[in-house]
Amino acid sequence: MTFTLVWLKDVLLKAGLKVATIDGWESRGSGDMGDIRGVICHHTAGPRQGNMPSLKTILNGRPDLPGPLAQLGLGRDGTWYLLAAGRCNHAGQGAWMGQTSANTHFIGIEAENTGVTNDFPWPSIQLDAYHRGVAAIFGHLRLKADCCAGHKEFALPKGRKTDPSLDMLAFRSRVDAILAGSVVAAPAIPAATPGPVGGAIRPTLRRGPTGDIDAIKLLQKELGIEQAGVFGPKTEAAVREFQRQHGMVPDGIVGPLTWEALIVRPAGRATG
Repeated sequence: MTFTLVWLKDVLLKAGLKVATIDGWESRGSGDMGDIRGVICHHTAGPRQGNMPSLKTILNGRPDLPGPLAQLGLGRDGTWYLLAAGRCNHAGQGAWMGQTSANTHFIGIEAENTGVTNDFPWPSIQLDAYHRGVAAIFGHLRLKADCCAGHKEFALPKGRKTDPSLDMLAFRSRVDAILAGSVVAAPAIPAATPGPVGGAIRPTLRRGPTGDIDAIKLLQKELGIEQAGVFGPKTEAAVREFQRQHGMVPDGIVGPLTWEALIVRPAGRATG
């Protein structure tokens, strides 16, 4: 069953944000959502090292709480991970703007951060993506910035939760400014960038019906898959696997870092 929040992908991409989908996210959740009345912001309290080391925990849950624990994850590099399009166990007892059923009516976002001084201040690229992502969601839903709550603000009794380690008044002010159009839009993913070999221009490639056929065939050759010249689901899966093997964000987008790893260091190429 495909759940209703599948629109999240297009909304975040339209806002110029980097998005990585986790296989099966469209049908993941403990049931479908009700009408969406806001967003609850969290931090993971996970490890200090890595871009999104808490990913498996968010997906699978903890011994005391089954997953998924949020619809969205936000890595330290500003990548949005689409984890679930259905209901998630991200908030217990609490209230915000008169609403008490957070898991049914609020989208949960788990941003990677330890929550202590060794991970503060937050990376600027991550915090900017947090603001822009929430603003994009609210723009789609026609909600105001005050529909965004920190988990620490929602949870009852007061003081039960401390996440996220952010000034939520300042957070909402920034979201409000983005919604009002008074913040410069995020730069789009470039269409092409100089490549690592002789300065050649290598186009940014992603799944879709169009693209540079020769570049797609070169990509498929380097990945060791059929050189069909079409960037479809099999090519995207191979790109994601290659990126995982090389410690990159597995977003399926072939930009300068992925091209460099493919062309300059081909020994670890994927075969799927």
